[in-house]
Amino acid sequence: MGERVLIALGGNAMTASDGSASPGDQRRAVEGAMGHVAALLAAGHQVVLTHGNGPQVGNLVLKNQLAADVVPPVPLDWCGAQTQATIGTLVLNALEGRAAVVVTRTLVDPADPAFADPVKPIGRYFTEDEARRFEVLGQTWRRFERGWRRVVASPEPLQILDAPAVAALMAAGFVVVAAGGGGVPVVRTPSGRLAGVEAVVDKDLAAALLARTVRAATLVIATDVPCAWTGFGTPTARPIGAVTAAGLRELQAAGHFAGGSMGPKVEAALRFVEHGGDRAVITSLEGIGAAVAGETGTVVRK
Repeated sequence: MGERVLIALGGNAMTASDGSASPGDQRRAVEGAMGHVAALLAAGHQVVLTHGNGPQVGNLVLKNQLAADVVPPVPLDWCGAQTQATIGTLVLNALEGRAAVVVTRTLVDPADPAFADPVKPIGRYFTEDEARRFEVLGQTWRRFERGWRRVVASPEPLQILDAPAVAALMAAGFVVVAAGGGGVPVVRTPSGRLAGVEAVVDKDLAAALLARTVRAATLVIATDVPCAWTGFGTPTARPIGAVTAAGLRELQAAGHFAGGSMGPKVEAALRFVEHGGDRAVITSLEGIGAAVAGETGTVVRK
């Protein structure tokens, strides 16, 4: 009897090896990723999937920016929902009827400090004049070394609102794709209604929350390296294999994991294990089967 596994697919699973996100490249990449998932299903495991959507949202944001004088730009939560459906459709086709896709909302706090200090960059670089034009639309832009880029809030995920639908589909035997891109961020308004917000929820942190919510035994975070490392990119770099949550927290506190890359993955793995999950594994897309079998990756246990 297999176990319930939640797999968080990184952006490399949705694009070509060179980062290209053309429709053909995305289709081929998803088909390749689903080959690894199919092997887990054949081994008897129950699989829930989530995924990144950075390149896809970036493309939609760019289209909004380039056509802003012709077509009103759509809000960022709409972009997230569109990419969930698009990537989900590719998964549906690749798994040939064994999957179901839930366009998923993630509740965040409107008072989250992230809204007061947006730092998550999205989309391409522009000149200052172009950035000022978009600021008139209510967007926040900041200057980076390569030019001006839009930044948005990245608030903490509090609740996967559509988890009951995910659970019902799992019980019916489907491979469920949910919380893509961290989920569509929504807040509860003073009147009690839900409303989308201009934000991006970290997909790894949302994956950890979803994994706990659906009672997965294992969280596999698939990225473009076989494991996490200490001193990554330095002559003293060392791979991290089996590690306790406490030991990984110490390495995290020592500054070994960059905030824009491995940092969120390590934090997600820790949150999952510290809140009752059996184990979390950080590994490459190609290694997810071996990771579930306990043969590879950074394996975190309490």
